[in-house]
Parts: sequence; structure tokens; C-alpha cells
Amino acid sequence: MKIIAGFLKKEPMLTVSAAAAVISLFITPPSKRLLHDIDWHTLGTLLMMLCVLEGFKQEKILNPLLRFTARMKHTVPLTLFLIFGVFFTSMFVTNDVSLVIFVPLTILIFRAAKKEQYILPVISMENIAAIRGSLLMPFGSPQNLFLFTQSGTGVRNFMLHMSPLCIMSAVLLVIFVLVLYRKDIREEITFPPEQAESKPAPERRGVRIAYLLMFALIIVTIVSRTQYWYIAVCIVLAVLAAADRQIFRKVDYVLLFTFLCFFIFSSSVAANERIAAVLSTAVAGHEYWWAIGLSQIISNVPASIVLYPFTENFAGLIYGADTAGLCSLIGSLASVINYRIYVREYPQNGRQFIKVFTLVSWAFFIIVVIPGLLLSSWRFF
Repeated sequence: MKIIAGFLKKEPMLTVSAAAAVISLFITPPSKRLLHDIDWHTLGTLLMMLCVLEGFKQEKILNPLLRFTARMKHTVPLTLFLIFGVFFTSMFVTNDVSLVIFVPLTILIFRAAKKEQYILPVISMENIAAIRGSLLMPFGSPQNLFLFTQSGTGVRNFMLHMSPLCIMSAVLLVIFVLVLYRKDIREEITFPPEQAESKPAPERRGVRIAYLLMFALIIVTIVSRTQYWYIAVCIVLAVLAAADRQIFRKVDYVLLFTFLCFFIFSSSVAANERIAAVLSTAVAGHEYWWAIGLSQIISNVPASIVLYPFTENFAGLIYGADTAGLCSLIGSLASVINYRIYVREYPQNGRQFIKVFTLVSWAFFIIVVIPGLLLSSWRFF
């Protein structure tokens, strides 16, 4: 019991999600529909990314990027490079994948440069960059992809409506970075030569090539939105089993189970007829605030799925869902990924992460929430 209690205390996000999943099964008894409603596509993609990027870390595949950033002599351009790397890649490979790529790199860079005091505020801004950069594209986030598919609107019209919030967010991120380094806007940063010049083992070249090919397969699977994603999962797992099976011991399975529990909770709640009846009378005309509020309970992806059938104002729903991730960790599952990556490196700093994350995110949320509300009157169709 002490071991279990210690584990649950160490993993608060899993504890909360597991408790919510169990409670939801009493609200709606489990059925075959539950297995259908769980987003196995997201779970499979996340499993592939966690395995391959753990391999990137072990094989030092990101070292060329580390050497590139080592040439930057000041913290401001370095931070802007990392944040906008997340901002733009999230548009094409989804917000959660961009964080899985850049957050470990950010921790590695600032730790190597002895600037660990900046890690939390920078990865908090990367979280914002992932959420706000991804909103521009229909496939930038799972909720965008779902709502875009359901709406029937065109890509050009979609991007036109989302661009004002995206541009405003980019400008605000630059301002936030300047505020972070306001005491010394030209603060220098240096890297130990051994960190920048460290090279991977020559005898592992074949394994590194395999990881790069698997990463390319994952990106193609995400961008193409193929319905045969499960074949990619099988290929990746089979290659890893043959080439580097020890990597399976290092994957963050807690994150996968946390996502699974959230999907169980959201599916069970949405399937309850009484809850659906309440939503049908309460949501119409208040989609923006409902999307933000409900996302703090079940996250923005399942909230979008739950609310869409009761929506009259599509703009209000999608603007609210894309703003909800700025309120709390639960608001966007991408934020949960960010949290997990950080606490794996600094397990004693979970509360500090939540404190800094909430402060930075709410500062951003307060600025963008009203413009998002005003834009929700601009109908998509």
C-alpha cells in the first residue's frame, strides 16, 4: 500500500485521470461503445513518438541542433528560436508532437548552459506556442481536425478566420520573451564545449538511421491523416523490437495511461443521456464559454466532440476550444505532455511546474480571451 500511495503521490495527473475514469464508469456503465470512442489513433501516434524520441535522446540524434543553438550567444534569440520552432512545427505535426520534439531539447540546452532557472518559463511559453500556433491549420490539433471535418468549410476559409488570433499570439509571445529577460535583454549564454561537440557512437549508425526513418514515417502518418495509422504503429514497434528493444523500458507509459483515462472519462460523460439533455438546452448561444469551461474538466478535444452536436455558433466553439488550453493543465492534453516531460527530468518540481505554468498561461489567457470572444461573432459560414 505504501508503494502504491507513493506512486500515486508522485504521479498526480495519472491519479486524477484514473479517479475521473473510474467515477465516469458509474455515470455510464461500460459498453462496446466505450472501446469505439477511445481515440486509439492519438494513443498509437503518441506511443510511436515517445519511443522514437526516447531513441533520439539515447542516440544523441538531436546533437546537430544542439550544436546549432550553441552558436547563439544571447538568451533572447535562443529562446525565440525554440518557442517559434514549436509555434510553426505545431501547425503541421500537431501541437503535442511539436512539444515532444522541442521541450526535451529546451531542457537539454538550458541545463547544459547552466541556465536552469529559465527552463520553466520557457517551456511554459512553448506550451502557449504549441496551442496558439496549431490553431491556424485544420490539422494543427485534434480538436481542429475534428471540427474542420464536421463543419465542411474550406481550408482557405478556415485559415482566414484563425489567422487574427494566430498573428496576435505570435506578437504576444515576442513580448513575453522580452519581459522574461527584461533585467538584461542582452544576457549571454555559453555552452560547455563537450556538450556542443559530443558525438554519437559510430557503431550505432545503423540504429540512428532506423530512428530517423521511423520518425519520417510518423510525420507522414500524421500529416497525411491516413486511416491506416495502425500499420505505422506495427512497423515502428517491430523495428524497435528488432533493432533496439531496450528502449521499451524507458518509454513514459504513465503519459499513455493518463491519456487513456481521460478518453474513458470523456466518452462515458458524453454517452449519458441526462448530461446530453442538459447540454442541448444550455450550450446554444454560449459556445465560447462552454468550450473553455468544459475543457477544464475533460480537456478541449473531448469537449469539442461533446459540444459540437449542440452548437449553433461554430466560431464560438472552435475559438473557445483553442483558447481553453491556456487555463489549466487539463485544458489541453498537449499541456499534460509538457508536464510529463518536465517531471521526468525534475520529479521533485511538479508543483513548481504547475505554479509557473499557471502564472504564464493565465497572463496570456487574460489578454486573448476577450478578442477571441469578439471574433466568435465572425461566422465561418
